Amino acid sequence: MTNRQSAAIQYFQDNHQRFLDELVDISSIPSISTDPDANDAMQRSAEWVAAKLRELGMQKVSIFPTAQHPVVYGEWLGAGPNAPTALVYGHYDVQPAEPLELWESGPFEPTVRGEYIYARGVTDMKGQVAAFFNAVEAVQSTGDLPVNVKFLIEGEEEIGSPSLRQFILENKELLKCDFAVNPDTGMLAPDVPTITYALRGLAYFELRVYGPDHDLHSGVFGGAVHNPAQALCELIAGMHDEMGRVTLPGFYEAVRDLEKEERAELGRLPVTKETYLEQTGAPEIWGEEGYTAIERTGARPTLEVNGLLSGYTGPGAKTVLPAQAMAKISMRLVPDQDPEQVRQQFISYLKEKAPKTVRWEVDFHSGSPASISDLHSKEIQALGEAMETVWGKRPVFKREGGSVPVVALFSEILKIESVNTGFSTPADNMHSPNEKLHLPTWQRGTKALIHFIFNLGN
Repeated sequence: MTNRQSAAIQYFQDNHQRFLDELVDISSIPSISTDPDANDAMQRSAEWVAAKLRELGMQKVSIFPTAQHPVVYGEWLGAGPNAPTALVYGHYDVQPAEPLELWESGPFEPTVRGEYIYARGVTDMKGQVAAFFNAVEAVQSTGDLPVNVKFLIEGEEEIGSPSLRQFILENKELLKCDFAVNPDTGMLAPDVPTITYALRGLAYFELRVYGPDHDLHSGVFGGAVHNPAQALCELIAGMHDEMGRVTLPGFYEAVRDLEKEERAELGRLPVTKETYLEQTGAPEIWGEEGYTAIERTGARPTLEVNGLLSGYTGPGAKTVLPAQAMAKISMRLVPDQDPEQVRQQFISYLKEKAPKTVRWEVDFHSGSPASISDLHSKEIQALGEAMETVWGKRPVFKREGGSVPVVALFSEILKIESVNTGFSTPADNMHSPNEKLHLPTWQRGTKALIHFIFNLGN
């Protein structure tokens, strides 16, 4: 550890209480992006972020309006053209706090109890953004940053970032950089430093199957008219084979094989069959043959039914043959799968398998490609070394089963890879009542980011 690194770590420790007070300040603002009554709070949050960037000496600090909530930008390019440029992403919006009666303290009254601070958004992701701000300030206390930094902090992540694509397209030159840092993924546990190097994409559909032009008496017409609910269930049942593989034509053509090295890395994750059973309460795990559960949920594509609706679902009995049935179906995609191609594969399956006794329609609600970063890139190696310095152990590298659309947008539009990190854990009640952030892990994470910045400069 260099003298500058030691001095920066000491600065962070000396100022930890102030940094915590600042986290309390921003977490007190009810920046609920989906709530139309929270527009003033959204603006106040954006202004708080902009003021903090100016305090850090960022230049070109701007609050850009969008169709809904603003994007905050700031940059510092003082390291020069030969130094790497990092684009740091974050969001200041949060989920609604309901049900309010389940909170032990007010969701926007940040409260420290034991080793945790409790508030809505404190872990997702105001605490993660604050950790990077604090790391930058600590490094600056010892001299100029050894890397160039650009910040993009949005206010619509919790509603799907509807304005972000257009903002990035319109500001490609402003956002030009060598790589992105996304501290919005998290760790498996406080003692398991984690780097997420891949995120799955998404293709989301609504499938509707129609039979008769109105509901029918099942005694009078059952057996003569094909029941749309039965037809839909048969179609869905055929979307997997006996090996747990998705049967859409061409679904696996673009899927990359898992390399031996990558399977070994995924095998290091402290997640077993028993982990899944304990977390879910399911009687047994299920999935594609030939792959472990951790590989199925991060490195293989899937098809899931998210909802079903048909006929009479009220109390008691009603002998009805429904006129229609509906299913919400999502597919998690892996690198090289294209959501539009998957849409065509889904339609091809339905054209081939749907009986002539019904008609069907499909709406394509949303789609985003998967993303993957090179495990051997100098940026990921720099973060891995920083985490090992702080935790005293090599981090684990994982694929995330969910989707973070901004990472795919950066890859598609800016042609850059992302370093995905963060210091929240599965136990932090993200999106739930009593959301919390483990303060010792937050402190370790900030120290790791300090080392990360210095490592990038080296």
